[in-house]
Amino acid sequence: MSDPIATGSPASTGDPGRRAGLPAPRSAASEAGISRSAPPSNSPPPVTPATSRGVVQRGDRLFSGLATGSGTFVVVLIGLIGLFLLLQAIPALLHDHANFLTSRQFETDDPNALRFGILELLEVTVEVSVYALVLAMPVGLGIALFLTQYAPARVAKPFAYLVDLLAAVPSIIFGLWGILVLAPVIRPIAVWLNAHFGWIWLFAHGNVGPELGSNLFIAGIVLAAMLLPIITAISREVFERTPTAQIEGALALGATKWEVIQTTVLPFGRAGYVSASMLGLGRALGETIALTVILSASNQAFSGSLFDGGATFASKIALSFAELNNALSAGAYIAAGLVLFILTFAVNAAARWIVNRGVPQS
Repeated sequence: MSDPIATGSPASTGDPGRRAGLPAPRSAASEAGISRSAPPSNSPPPVTPATSRGVVQRGDRLFSGLATGSGTFVVVLIGLIGLFLLLQAIPALLHDHANFLTSRQFETDDPNALRFGILELLEVTVEVSVYALVLAMPVGLGIALFLTQYAPARVAKPFAYLVDLLAAVPSIIFGLWGILVLAPVIRPIAVWLNAHFGWIWLFAHGNVGPELGSNLFIAGIVLAAMLLPIITAISREVFERTPTAQIEGALALGATKWEVIQTTVLPFGRAGYVSASMLGLGRALGETIALTVILSASNQAFSGSLFDGGATFASKIALSFAELNNALSAGAYIAAGLVLFILTFAVNAAARWIVNRGVPQS
């Protein structure tokens, strides 16, 4: 009877060398000189921060400097324009015998008795611009949706080109068209609105009346036509970039064309559409020649009606600045221009803020 093998002895292992009392053979990895803890010899060396950075070429440095310099130049230029307006306006503001912010007078003939304020100019400018924006926004949205979602390519491209071509029409042409062509055609509508809705301050008789075409009612329609290229072009570009996967997913779930627009196109392009409208508003605030041709001055105060006449910041400066022959009287108009500069800058900054809010943060 053979002796039992003790548990835990070399003979109890499955290695014949150990059962024979011989040393265990080295593994193939040990024979090859490779440690179990060491990485393989063919693995790439660790990347240090010095080798991970690329070499900056001379052209990259040159382009970066030009881009930074261009951006800095624009910012400095805007600041210098604002500083120039402020320095030129301060002497006139110090000699102003009326409240600059609340007065409706604008008398600058006598430099020793300046009485000017911006309240009426601000009211006319804001009302005609907002009125034009209200008219242009839905029309621009409809054109942009038609060109991107409904019209075939052979129709969309030439139609979009025609709409963009409106931006090339000079302002004086829009003004002459509005006062000579549009006003006689639109006069019956203006009279009807005044007759049936005259109890509303917006359609009251005003200081010019609905019979004449030189009022805010006609000026706002002309200004809306001038805003259409801006609103339509930007909105069209935004709507075209709606992710195709979202559109196809909505269609796959059985959505109609209008439901696709409601659930995918409009939510995706809302920020771009609103920012385009705000940029159009900034354009409307500074419009000069067209409103100078259409709007007529009035001795009566501005009442807020669309059938009022008056002057905006830009039209007032264009009509009167060439006749000024002293620094104080010119400074009064420069002060009005400073307010317009700040107002337009604030509107464009608001448009940029809306765009940044609509961009998803990564």
